[in-house]
Order: sequence, then structure tokens, then C-alpha cells
Amino acid sequence: MTDPMILSGPANDIDSLRQTLIAGSLQVQQQIIPQLADLGNEGLTVLMEFLLKRRDNPATWIDGKVYQALYNSDALQVKEFLLSCFPEGIVPLKSECGINYKPLQQLLAAQDFQAADRLTIEKMCELAGPTAVQRKWLYFTEVENAPAVDLQTINHLWLVHSEGKFGFSVQREIWLGVGKNWDNFWPKIGWKNGNNWTRYPNGFTWDLSAPKGHLPLSNQLRGVRVFASLLSHPAWTKSATN
Repeated sequence: MTDPMILSGPANDIDSLRQTLIAGSLQVQQQIIPQLADLGNEGLTVLMEFLLKRRDNPATWIDGKVYQALYNSDALQVKEFLLSCFPEGIVPLKSECGINYKPLQQLLAAQDFQAADRLTIEKMCELAGPTAVQRKWLYFTEVENAPAVDLQTINHLWLVHSEGKFGFSVQREIWLGVGKNWDNFWPKIGWKNGNNWTRYPNGFTWDLSAPKGHLPLSNQLRGVRVFASLLSHPAWTKSATN
């Protein structure tokens, strides 16, 4: 339901919209972002200012929504702004192993969740080394030894670009919430319905209408033990390394 306070004023009242974007609730902010994007240069300028002012703080999914609106704009000033101020995207792409996560950020910003999911698995295999890259899946010991910084980067990318719905930490929260009971966990994230496993790829939902925790499909990495190692990783209980 659209918040009436957004629609009550004149569409060209940029200052009012700017203040509402800064001070509004998450729901109001979420609704006002596309409205500003549709206003052309003036609205896009407000979105750019908003993102720039928040640049020194860790990106949230609201920042992700603003970034996506700008990323999908064809305006030359926006393209120049992103290239100048956010050349890698809005999530710092930290890696202990020198892995390039920029393509993953681009896919997630474009909301291409299926391609982003495939690339996530590739990057996690890359973390484990050439043998894992060749076999295209991981042993649980390889997941246990994955650098926390890299897992946090991947997770933060998913969180920021999915309205906080997707990511390893979201899956972990749900898993802990059901007492680590896999039978209760699978249906909750939409990977199983009764006795039937969700079939890859067409059975899965590749957009934000999916259940919370639906993506990424870490089960494609190889079995429950690997997934348990991922959800139990120290990355989720300690701060990212600066």
C-alpha cells in the first residue's frame, strides 16, 4: 500500500521529497526511490546526493535500492557519478585472496539473481583453489577454511542488493531460528515442498518475491555438511577485517 504522504504534495516538490527520503521510514524510503528516479535529472540528483552523504557508512539495502535506481539509469551525469564515486559499486569488495567480486556486484545491482547465484558458486570454488574450480563444488573442509573477509563480502553484496532478503547470514538466522532442524529449514526458505525438493533451475524463484533466505543456492555446493559448515563459519560471528 502506498504511503499517502508521498503522493499528497506536488510531484516537482524536490525539497519535500529529499527530506522524506532522508527522514522517512524504510517503507517510505523504499517507495520514494523509484518516484525520484522517474522525475529525471532533479530526482536523480537527489538520489546521488543521498548516496554520497552515506558513503562513509556500511551500505544498507536502502543504499542498494538507490544504487540500483542509478545503475539502471541511462543519464550521462549518473553514469559519470557512479564511475567517479562508486567505481566498484557501493559494497567494498574486500578479498583476502585477490578475487574480483565486481562482476557479482554488477549482476546483483541489475537484479539478475540467477546469474549472480551461478557466479557466487564459482567465486566460492575460486576461494578454495584450482581443484575446486575444476570440480565445480566444495568439500566441507574447504568451506571451513574459506577466509571470513571474502564470505562477508559475498554475503554483504547479496544483502544490500536484495532488500535484506537474501544472503548466507539471512539463511543462518532462519536455520538457528528452527533449532538447526533441516527438515523445518528447507521448506521455510522454499527449497522443499513436502517430500519434493525444489528443482533447479526452474523451480526456484529468481526475484524478490521469493521467500526470505531463498538465495543464494548454497546447497548446489554439495550436500548438507557443506551447507552446515557455511552457516557455522566464524564469518558470521566476527566483524569484517578493515
